[in-house]
Amino acid sequence: MSRSRAEMIAATRAKLLAAARLAFQQAGYAATSMDDFTASAGLTRGALYHHFGDKKGLLAAVAAQIDDEIDQRLNAISDQAPDVWTALRERCRAYLRMALEPEIRRIVLQDARAVLGPASPATQQQCIASLSGLLQRLMDDHVIDAADPHALAHLINGSLTESAFWIADAPDGEVRLEHALHALDLLLRGLLRR
Repeated sequence: MSRSRAEMIAATRAKLLAAARLAFQQAGYAATSMDDFTASAGLTRGALYHHFGDKKGLLAAVAAQIDDEIDQRLNAISDQAPDVWTALRERCRAYLRMALEPEIRRIVLQDARAVLGPASPATQQQCIASLSGLLQRLMDDHVIDAADPHALAHLINGSLTESAFWIADAPDGEVRLEHALHALDLLLRGLLRR
């Protein structure tokens, strides 16, 4: 039985994403040769242009794929936490720790930011919605003072994102991570109702 055209398209797209993801992590966006990574996937440069437009489009697709995986990991942390406060705290701490994971550090926090600019609104909205939901539950349970959960989520998300960039940009990222985790605890404790 032959594969359908849709299956072949999906397989080609998946091969390109996997090959690019590995190449971008190992060599970085600027040093990655489109000919080398398409050949490693057994494909042509034409396949890349057909599916992603260009190398920049491919980077955007790889970064979006990793962002989705980050969001899934953070949601799993929230879902497994014993209470909402722990869910919020551990989710935020995990995001900062991810800044040192080689793939996230190189592709999402360094190359995607430099080449593509700020995160897309769609990517940010996933994070904002998740944080808003946790914050609303904390307000409903009178754990934190009432505020607009959407505004508060934007503030927290912005702080986490900028801290992640700061951590990823340093050769001493581990030191910066420890400083950021301490500062995060101070920030979050400030939300608690007195």
